[in-house]
Amino acid sequence: MKFLRFGICALVSFVVAAHGGVEDWARAILETGAGFLFLIWAVRFYFNDKEKPVVSPLLPPLVVFSLVVLGQWFFHATVSPYSTRIELQLLLAYLLLLFLAVQAFRSLEDWRVFVWFGMGLGFVVSVFGILQHLTFNGKLYWFREMRYGGIPFGPFANRNHFAGFVELLLPLALVPLVLGRVRRERLVVVGLFAVLPVAALFLSASRGGIVSLGAQLTLLAYLILRRRGLGKQLLAGTAVLLVALLMVSWLGVGQIVQRFSSFQSLDVTAGKRAAMRRGTWHIFLDHPIAGTGLGTFQIVYPPYETLYDGKIVNHTHNDYLEALAETGGLGGLCCAWFLVVLLRRSLVRLRHNDYSFAGALQLSGMVACAGILVHALVDFNFHIPSNLLLFFLMAHLATAEIDQVRPASTPRHRRGNARNH
Repeated sequence: MKFLRFGICALVSFVVAAHGGVEDWARAILETGAGFLFLIWAVRFYFNDKEKPVVSPLLPPLVVFSLVVLGQWFFHATVSPYSTRIELQLLLAYLLLLFLAVQAFRSLEDWRVFVWFGMGLGFVVSVFGILQHLTFNGKLYWFREMRYGGIPFGPFANRNHFAGFVELLLPLALVPLVLGRVRRERLVVVGLFAVLPVAALFLSASRGGIVSLGAQLTLLAYLILRRRGLGKQLLAGTAVLLVALLMVSWLGVGQIVQRFSSFQSLDVTAGKRAAMRRGTWHIFLDHPIAGTGLGTFQIVYPPYETLYDGKIVNHTHNDYLEALAETGGLGGLCCAWFLVVLLRRSLVRLRHNDYSFAGALQLSGMVACAGILVHALVDFNFHIPSNLLLFFLMAHLATAEIDQVRPASTPRHRRGNARNH
């Protein structure tokens, strides 16, 4: 399974670096990679009689959702069969990768590798984002022209999508740190992995991202305070925020934000967002059962536009409303089913593992999902392949049944360290 774990992490790194995987070439590589990894697993499964596949409770609602989209395409119940087919291919790639992640990440040691990978990726991308922000010359990676404009941060052409990326990976470092599940000799490293992404998030000036971070911290504080004796751990979280804010002040946030003043006109106004939400709701009312077809919002929206500003509207800045408009009540029920399973299973795992190291990791997944779900109210992070893929992986972390049994060859004197980073 090491090859699967490496392949999944490699694909995640690729789509993040490829501007979130939003372009056709990046999506094609993601889909091809998912198919290749599934083929490798299938061959291994065929020749290994002891291998037994595991099915996550998150998969059934996603499979049914895929069947709804397949029905839209097959029965031509979509205004653009081509657009729906393209989105269906990407959706199947997500399904394959989530299924493979369920097979690849089972034990506590497997998840420990993923957590270090996630923390490292979040740190590297955040450092890159800060450096590019300070030396921005109007181009992504300092050489790629931005043909469609935007307010970029790091490898993402939209600062809000960088914020969504941070919301998904930050809890991997922050939650174990706050809960005291990090070894003393690793406190500085894990603390740095938490501070830099927080600082980068504030520097990105994403209002939705900052509000979502606040929601994550509120949820984490509530869960900690519910357990008697853990209130003192809030000091660790407060210290991380203070250090991050001091770093932002040291970098000079006023001057940095000023560097992007010329791009502010490209941001969507509150009035425009409200008009898009109303138009999207009316699309759903006109197509309440099966929607207009996945991936067709940009095509369908113009007749419903009430505040025209000469710009193309490709997403409604509310993932929930857009899902209803494109997939109707059938797709909406599948999404609700997925969220209910995610919430119930996350709470069950939290009660079962309490605040052990495994419990801290699963709480990280829960907090990460909560943050991006709040952000989805005002943005479209679920239409960014890298962020949606990370969301599925974090949802799996929050709901997985983690095998905490260590190999028999592990020395006894080291078993106690299995609880911490």
